[in-house]
Amino acid sequence: MAWEEDENRIYHVVMNHEEQYSIWPADRDIPAGWQEAGKTGPKAECLAYIKEVWTDMRPLSVRKSQEERRRKQLEGEK
Repeated sequence: MAWEEDENRIYHVVMNHEEQYSIWPADRDIPAGWQEAGKTGPKAECLAYIKEVWTDMRPLSVRKSQEERRRKQLEGEK
């Protein structure tokens, strides 16, 4: 059976440098560029955790760029 189909498997919630989330089987090494993000458990629990904490789907670099642009616009209005 493929690991994606095993409902009893334990997962880590992982996050990359852009603060994007995913799940990864706990019995496998976490891939380069990803780190544990504070939750380990069954797939459904991990996905519920991601839904709770990942409220802005934009990558971190996009959020920062948009915030900087907004800040410059506000400074220009003064």
